[in-house]
Amino acid sequence: MPYYNDLRPADDFKRRDYELIFPGMTLIEKQRTIAGLLELKQDLDSSIAPRRTETNLIIASWNIKEFGHTSQRIPESYFYIAEILSCFDLIAVQEIKTSLDDLRIIMRLLGDDWGYLVNDITEGDSGNSERSCYIFNKTRVQLAGLAGEIVLWDDLTQISRIKQLKRTPYITGFTAGWKTFAMINLHLHPGKNPHDVSLRREEVSLLLKALAEKKRRDRLWSENLVCVGDFNFYNGATRDDPAIQMIADAGFREVSSLIGVDTNASQTDAYDRFFLSQNEYFTLGQNSAGLENGGVFNPFDSVFKTGEESVYADYMINDYSGSRDMTDPVNQSKYFHHPWRKNQISDHFPIWFELIVDSSPVFLERNLQGFET
Repeated sequence: MPYYNDLRPADDFKRRDYELIFPGMTLIEKQRTIAGLLELKQDLDSSIAPRRTETNLIIASWNIKEFGHTSQRIPESYFYIAEILSCFDLIAVQEIKTSLDDLRIIMRLLGDDWGYLVNDITEGDSGNSERSCYIFNKTRVQLAGLAGEIVLWDDLTQISRIKQLKRTPYITGFTAGWKTFAMINLHLHPGKNPHDVSLRREEVSLLLKALAEKKRRDRLWSENLVCVGDFNFYNGATRDDPAIQMIADAGFREVSSLIGVDTNASQTDAYDRFFLSQNEYFTLGQNSAGLENGGVFNPFDSVFKTGEESVYADYMINDYSGSRDMTDPVNQSKYFHHPWRKNQISDHFPIWFELIVDSSPVFLERNLQGFET
């Protein structure tokens, strides 16, 4: 669980010299944050698969909106983000910006058991000054020695209008229990018009060709691959269904419980995905419906909820720079839902799945059968 030192009563600071991250938090802000955390923790506990020692790993992906860029986040929001992250063991994060200030705050809140690995920003307008990052619980999962960016080469792109993906894919190896695998962190070209869809499909095609060639040359490091992140996919035959089919044809499959589930805060599209290519021992947990265990967590069911607009009115009034009367409750409600609370947490929801890291029962059973034959 994260550190909550900033949320202690004043008397605690007189007895012990606690290090503060947000020394300016008021009493009302602390009380509200504690109440929000209690509700958030309850909802996380009922929504996310529990950790089982030496048996499973909870893997997540989250596009955290403009992380390190927006100036609207209040201290309360960082506690909520850290609380959500702490429920997972390994998180692929997209949209970390040039500044690492927000990431450093979150790592301080998460504490010493947590580490991170971040790549360089993708320069140029098309890269949007973004980084990819992995945040991981060091007591549950370890780096396995592989970390790098997948760069396309001339022979691969000579007949393509694309020479590199807009945001360079970040491949990193991890190990937990019996499992060694590589995550490929992606943030594909956005947009739903035909031109954008075509560019995104070409990005997918080039990435798959690159992976296939690396596999042919035995340079992929692991056969257990997780392509993860914000794919910006829109469902439909004239949109991204062909790109999704290309991924399937290349031997990748989606986590069954996440297929078709909306992941953006507007709950209109399934942008965020996991695509797995794995050997027979890379197995996922099962939920009560018999599907592979995974899900999407909506933080706005717990914090910054509909109906709480007036609670944050002063913050919104101070942040707003438009022409609407922000003292009007109707305008406050519209601004609260878009974009203010999305700037506090994100315009994407975190997605997750449960990986089984102990395959010893299957391994031993097969060995026993081998003796019997």
